[in-house]
Amino acid sequence: MLNFILKLLVLSWRIHFEKPLIQPAVIGLWHQDLPACLAAFKYKNIAVLISQSGDGSKFAKLAKSLGYDIFRGSSSKGQSEVKHLFKALISGRSAGMALDGPRGPALIAKPGARWLADKTETPLLNITVKYSHALRLNSWDKTFIPLPFAKITILINNETLDNWL
Repeated sequence: MLNFILKLLVLSWRIHFEKPLIQPAVIGLWHQDLPACLAAFKYKNIAVLISQSGDGSKFAKLAKSLGYDIFRGSSSKGQSEVKHLFKALISGRSAGMALDGPRGPALIAKPGARWLADKTETPLLNITVKYSHALRLNSWDKTFIPLPFAKITILINNETLDNWL
């Protein structure tokens, strides 16, 4: 029942892209924007790596129902788990990754997304999200939870992230 309610919430959000998504690509986002990006990139043939935690299980179930190709594991365990995203990119699909990883620190990019983009010779897109109305959780990443029917604007920067990584 909770998954159904969450899916209704996600589907209520009004998504606007400032420019089209280039695919295939490594879609780099901040952990705080995971819920909005889950809604924005649904049904776009994207592979994601989701942790094996209890929260990760709930998120994975919701993501699967929105058309994502789900792999369970953690980028913090090294390249052995990221191989699934590597294979997705090589086959022409995109891969989504939290730039600041599964545990932070928040808004500090880790090298995994850059490594993946370099190895697969695909662009690394930096996603910035703007919200009309959202709450912030008191979590390590201060996750944004858009309110029902919020407008979410997705800014895609396909320029280099070298100054971030």
